[in-house]
Amino acid sequence: MRGQRLNRPWGLLPSDVKQLILTREWHNDAGLKARLLDRKPFPIRIGLKPPQGRSAIADMAHFQRFIGEWRSYPYQNFIQWESRSYRALSEQTVPKSFVLNSVQELIEFVGDEALHRSQVWTTNMSPLLNVNADIYPALVKHLGTVEHMSASDAVLLKNLIAQLSPNMGLGQYLRALPLVGVDTKFLENYQVLIADVLDVLHGDEVSNAGGLLTWLGCLQNPRGWLMVRPLCESVKAKTGGFPVLRLPGDVLNLQELPATNILVVENMQSGLGLPPLPDTIAVFGGGKNVAWMTADWLKTKRVCYWGDIDTWGLSILSDVRSRLSAVTPLMMDIGTLRLYEDRMAIEPEPVENCPGFLTEPEQQVFYGLKSGAFQGSRLEQERLSPDYILDKLEAWASAE
Repeated sequence: MRGQRLNRPWGLLPSDVKQLILTREWHNDAGLKARLLDRKPFPIRIGLKPPQGRSAIADMAHFQRFIGEWRSYPYQNFIQWESRSYRALSEQTVPKSFVLNSVQELIEFVGDEALHRSQVWTTNMSPLLNVNADIYPALVKHLGTVEHMSASDAVLLKNLIAQLSPNMGLGQYLRALPLVGVDTKFLENYQVLIADVLDVLHGDEVSNAGGLLTWLGCLQNPRGWLMVRPLCESVKAKTGGFPVLRLPGDVLNLQELPATNILVVENMQSGLGLPPLPDTIAVFGGGKNVAWMTADWLKTKRVCYWGDIDTWGLSILSDVRSRLSAVTPLMMDIGTLRLYEDRMAIEPEPVENCPGFLTEPEQQVFYGLKSGAFQGSRLEQERLSPDYILDKLEAWASAE
């Protein structure tokens, strides 16, 4: 019913205008922020489409409703009227436009919802604006965040901002910052807002530094975690006796692992199922995360890569080889594929183009998977028999 009214060729009613302004202005975050910052200046003007010529006569019921609802509308100061002459109706004063001239009038028009909302953001902005009124655009940019914080959090935010300074966290993680009376999780939760506020207070230093963590001098949180598993007792002793370790990729990129053989395995379960191998450490569970393999120390090791035989597995192998040309692929060949072809499945979203660092036989496998040359398009690591895996791994680990 509402859509029919809005599409009516003439005579917008107060309910129609309310819906238009809620949609275009109040519930439109980008538009509302632009109004608050005067980047989209007032007034808001909506033509009420008073009827022309014979339109009023053709639908007298709507014409009478149109005139009546606007005459009884409580905020007459928002309405502009004009006189029009209609044949058989004589001269009529009709509503021509609906006009809001300020944010205050917009809030008044929308009603209780807007009044409550504006009171919340005014309360929560106040502590920081008392420090520096220039912060206002940054607060409006994050209006949703400001609205959803409590009044006590707004005061806490003011106290936190006052404590932050360049390089105060040098060499520490964000959660280790020496803050007083403010928890570091609070800082983490409001990190984006805080960065923009500090940019205002410190002349864009945070943006120019590359972000809040860099400006504070903090370390990036570890990411790209991988599992590290020694596959023999002597190597296990060199890694503190731990049977399995979990390390981020940036640490692995810098820290040499104490084994001659490094076995990189795509999937977690396949890595956990590996048999004992002499002088070998397995790194697994990273999937496409192979950025750490640019490590200089890997160039002095014997490195093997084992992944699924599908287009994504071959793509990861290509990424590995682009970083470490001497890598040895294992159980990703046509022989393995033919042996276990009856265990193949369908790869749901194959890679579109052949990766650039595959050998010619690997490219043939890739195109065969794409063209339907096999019984399926994916042979998962887990579908290979343990005895076959053991034979292949032992042959690689013992080779000179």
